[in-house]
Amino acid sequence: MYARSSTFAAQRSSIDRGIAYLHNTMMPNMPDLHGWVGMSLMVDRATGRCIATTAWESETAMHDSSMRIRSLRDGLAEALNGSVDSIEEWEVAVMHRDHLAGASACTRCTWIQVDPAGVDLAIQTFKSGLLPELEKIEGFRSASLFVDRATGRGVGSTVWSSREELDNSRPHVDRLRDAATRVMRAEVLEVAEFRLGFAHLRVPELV
Repeated sequence: MYARSSTFAAQRSSIDRGIAYLHNTMMPNMPDLHGWVGMSLMVDRATGRCIATTAWESETAMHDSSMRIRSLRDGLAEALNGSVDSIEEWEVAVMHRDHLAGASACTRCTWIQVDPAGVDLAIQTFKSGLLPELEKIEGFRSASLFVDRATGRGVGSTVWSSREELDNSRPHVDRLRDAATRVMRAEVLEVAEFRLGFAHLRVPELV
């Protein structure tokens, strides 16, 4: 499983228009693309930062989609009245869903850097060390880990049932992150929180 994430700098007043574009324009086109298995949009209404992610059953399917996705991505940038800041491609190393995300779901993303030789250690630590503890926290819905094996860069994401549960989980998750990144020998590059503005995922359970 692979994923492509596109980060947008949007006008805050246009975020709802961007979400509508995903519903009305992107979604009807996506099932026609071979190997497509899901899409999501995370939004930060305070800053206008938005991250759209498409998931693919193989690296080949992801790369074959690039031309078609480019036009849809440009359309999303226009709907958001913004610009594309970055595009990244990932291997989906972990996808774990405890419960379906609801309408009020929020996400927390942690970008990390490890030595490329340590990617498998990071994946195993996420699976065996973090996930069992996350499942014990009230409001936890799902977690994923995307990695770039060539660079050692990764991003772990957790989904929570509401902003309240996201806020309540923060001290506990901070402690878990500190412990896990020590085991991984990872540098934490950034931690950011978002509202899950849109999600349609058909990806299977991987752990």
